[in-house]
Amino acid sequence: METATKLAAGATLPPMSVAAVAGGYIRLGGGGRWQLIVIYRGKHCPLCRKYLKGLDGLLDAFRAEDTEVVALSGDTLEKAASETSEEGWRFPVGYGLSVEQMRALGLYVSEPRSPQETDRPFPEPGLFLVNPDGRVHVVDISNAPFARPDLQSILNGVKFIRERNYPIRGTASRRDAP
Repeated sequence: METATKLAAGATLPPMSVAAVAGGYIRLGGGGRWQLIVIYRGKHCPLCRKYLKGLDGLLDAFRAEDTEVVALSGDTLEKAASETSEEGWRFPVGYGLSVEQMRALGLYVSEPRSPQETDRPFPEPGLFLVNPDGRVHVVDISNAPFARPDLQSILNGVKFIRERNYPIRGTASRRDAP
């Protein structure tokens, strides 16, 4: 069984760009800004749709914290565009995330259970809060659609981190532990 290497807290997000539904590309990480990257399974997932609806509801609050919000999936342009249009999401949506990109982000990758579900391998949920230096400040990676961080808690965390210059946590190595 092949496993992906998980992205460590404090690591530099691998440089990558993902095609955007609105045209052009979404550049991940760095760029002198905070960025919240939400990975979703795809149009076939009703739990993702609900989660992203909640994200859209908090979009103005994230923007008030000078945090760019993007959502990415491995869906085709057609699927991602139709879902974005149906839901009216206001944040940039990226599509066509490759298995190699999924693995570079340390995501779990699943095969479809049937052609009715989807037609390609897809990422399980992930969330990355990336600081202006391109380093992963907060990371949450799940292997199933049922386990995701509360978005209001993430927003509260962004405020706390920025107001208090809160450091990246979870970076002590095992050998440094008492």
